[in-house]
Amino acid sequence: MPSVRITSRGLPRGSRRTAIGALAALAISTFAALPANADERHRVSSGETVSGLAAAYGTTVSAIVDANRLDARATIYVGQTLAIPTGTSPATSVAIGATHVVVPGDTVWDLARTYGTTVAAVVSANSLGASATIRIGQKLTIPGLASASTATTSTPAATTATHTVVAGDTVWNLARTYGTSVSAITTANSLGASATIRIGQTLTIPGATAVGNATAAGSTATLATASNIASFGATTQSHTVASGETLSSIASKYGVAVSTIVTANGIKNPSLIRIGQVLTIPGAVPTGLVGDTFAGRTYASDVVASANQNKATLLSMQVPSRNEMQAMVVSTARAMGVDTALAQAVAYQESGFNMRAVSPANAVGVMQVIPTSGAWASDLVGTDLNLLIAQDNVTAGVAILRQLTRTSSSLETAIAGYYQGAASVRKYGMASDTQRYVASVLALMEQFG
Repeated sequence: MPSVRITSRGLPRGSRRTAIGALAALAISTFAALPANADERHRVSSGETVSGLAAAYGTTVSAIVDANRLDARATIYVGQTLAIPTGTSPATSVAIGATHVVVPGDTVWDLARTYGTTVAAVVSANSLGASATIRIGQKLTIPGLASASTATTSTPAATTATHTVVAGDTVWNLARTYGTSVSAITTANSLGASATIRIGQTLTIPGATAVGNATAAGSTATLATASNIASFGATTQSHTVASGETLSSIASKYGVAVSTIVTANGIKNPSLIRIGQVLTIPGAVPTGLVGDTFAGRTYASDVVASANQNKATLLSMQVPSRNEMQAMVVSTARAMGVDTALAQAVAYQESGFNMRAVSPANAVGVMQVIPTSGAWASDLVGTDLNLLIAQDNVTAGVAILRQLTRTSSSLETAIAGYYQGAASVRKYGMASDTQRYVASVLALMEQFG
């Protein structure tokens, strides 16, 4: 069970191809751009993509690619400074009902952004199924394409909003709900690579599109099903006040709001609690299900709290057996064009095909994917993935393996990237534990081959 995950070490959320060549080949109206003016400069953060930046700055993928002389896959790296030409605007609309031929690097998510339509529309029009898997050379129908000028004028103005975290919220879904990015919320609130948030925490949402209220009604949890989103593994616990504790520290420990404890216990003065006083903590995050140390690394309390939360949720759910999970890994890898022996070897190395596995790093499920890596995988396949759902967990892990094998110099480097993080491997080489991990996976591939 690895303790470090891809995006936690700064791996960009996948390379993006701009589809410029494909656009030129299509029998559709072309985009006539004004001369690019680099009015903005942007430093790339973990998880950002060219398509996401284009949407955030109100420009186009091709404009950013041209301004920065990016390669055909629009590859960007964490820490890279990009010129953002905000003076570029499309002059004509794209014809409705166009056809797109899939090229290397395409995802349904990026095609939806490129053509001004939605992921759901592309998936539905092409009967892609829940995984939204597409193949190189596949012809896709792009329905409901809107004119660029209409799309630009109809987009609500971006503002800075605040949001109070409720059970089931994740940074990923808040970004989607408010029309901003994971990296923007993470940076604005200093959340770190784990992007961990607590119930009752107040978040600043930069670049938010107005949603009517700060509760973000209708948002769903990336790591919860609709049926368990309210509880999300939360319980009611008792806490005996110890010397030096405050309501704030107790609330932080259990992942709840101070006001929740105050209300539940009828506290009139939140500054006055007594040593030995027993407090009721409703909605408390479970503790003790997952340790805080693995492979010599000790993880932050908020990360471990999220891991305990996810473990509790998985324990309360029905999940497939190990044999069923292995079969799911095989069928998913085959459908997504990934070596089935590789996918099985990684799944076995990570969890022994155990869907209820959760690490102190908050790596979840059979493929041991942390939430930020799950967000990246969701971008890769073009649909939101719930890491607590068996099929979505497998899809996330296999999508990451597919991307790493496509972009790495060797199979060994791709395997190392799954464990240590591709960016870290490129910068530092394989750590000693990574070398052992790679050797083990290669040996397992022989067994599963």
